[in-house]
Amino acid sequence: MLRVRKSAVGAVLALALMGGRAWADGGPPDSGPPPGQDGLGPAGQDAPGPDGIGQAAPAAPPPQSAPAPPAPRPQLVDAIAGGKLILEARARYEHVDQANLSAKADSLTLRTRLGWETADYYGFKGLLEFDNVVHADGAHYNVAVPGGASLNGKTQFPIVNDPAETSVNRAQITWTPSPMLQLTAGRQRVLLDDQRFIGNVGWRQHEQTFDAARADLTVGRLKASYAYVFRVNRIFGEKLNWTSDSHLLNVGYAVAEPLRVQGFVYALDFPNAVANSSLTYGARASGKAWVGLVQLAYDATWARQQDYRHRTAPFRLDYWQVDLAGTFDIFTLKGDYESLAGNGARGFTTPLATTHGFQGWADAFAAVSGNKTDVDGVRDGNVSLVVRPRWRWPHLFNLEGLVRYHGFSTERTSAALGSEWDAQIQGAVTPNLTVAVKFADFTRAATVPAGTTAPPPSRTKVWLTLEFKL
Repeated sequence: MLRVRKSAVGAVLALALMGGRAWADGGPPDSGPPPGQDGLGPAGQDAPGPDGIGQAAPAAPPPQSAPAPPAPRPQLVDAIAGGKLILEARARYEHVDQANLSAKADSLTLRTRLGWETADYYGFKGLLEFDNVVHADGAHYNVAVPGGASLNGKTQFPIVNDPAETSVNRAQITWTPSPMLQLTAGRQRVLLDDQRFIGNVGWRQHEQTFDAARADLTVGRLKASYAYVFRVNRIFGEKLNWTSDSHLLNVGYAVAEPLRVQGFVYALDFPNAVANSSLTYGARASGKAWVGLVQLAYDATWARQQDYRHRTAPFRLDYWQVDLAGTFDIFTLKGDYESLAGNGARGFTTPLATTHGFQGWADAFAAVSGNKTDVDGVRDGNVSLVVRPRWRWPHLFNLEGLVRYHGFSTERTSAALGSEWDAQIQGAVTPNLTVAVKFADFTRAATVPAGTTAPPPSRTKVWLTLEFKL
């Protein structure tokens, strides 16, 4: 029996040794965990031991792809070729009937604007743009600085300041070194706020531009603009441009949507137009808020103007403006009051403003150098209604209609000067073509008290405009 038991034990040990050798060789095909999931490594290999003795060499790492070649450096020629075309055309018919002139003005002009703006090149962009204004009807109108000499000799006609002109409209380089800062040098537009003090007179066919160096800074809710202007290219053409040594500073901070506050200083010095030199500084507050279904918007501005660098006799005049607008659905109703002071010898002036949008579209108060002013000052109380109907036809959409009434008086004597009705309807014919019909009718006061300057003559104006923008 002992011999049998020894034989059995030997047989069991033999089978165990054979099984261990078979297990080391991978085990039976249908038993045990799959290779690589039992801690033994890939099939047919022992898992690495702590001393590495008798272990198979580890598999080689997979090959890595070669690093991508560096991006090519931007080329100036690519930035120029990759820019965008500027192409605009504006045809306009203007009719003026002025009470103190027997002839009526009829003007048919075409302005073409062609230019190119480059793509970005290390933060730089360049822009070059030309303007060409031609008239197609013999120019039956007077081109003149209000209160000054005629530029075309046709003094029997009312003024329409759209002279035939071909010029470089803009030629500028812009550098944007960071999202907070942009620097622009060259001939450029400068539009500040609502253009009441600084603008481009974009209503006229040949716009006003500035040879200037400008910096625009944005830091959070703070925005600041500064420009040094060394030449003003005015709407009358090369003959009446101004040399300049002027500084423009405008700083604003958005407290919240209902309140944005601003401060500004405009130090204007024109050596060849000294009567327009002045120092103007002031403050503005504006904002929007919802009251139920009505959105309210307001603006309020105060400014003080005085002589600058002794270019003129000493003076000090104030400017006040406040407006409130309410928009409900397609309707916007707005009331506005504006006061430009006068001392009997001089009125508050805005020689670099887009004045057409203020004190009535008839431009009855246009004065020397294109200002809208009066030596006794001008008060303008006006109310307007804008309607933006939802009607949309294939070739007439985005319609907008406006009607406005003005009542004018002097600031110094409070004498009534006259009243004016303005109206306009405009819409898009295509995404690139718009059409507008515009009307203005100024009626002067029949009489004014002694000691008050006479109001300007009555006049009626009508415009039809077609404008294409690529």
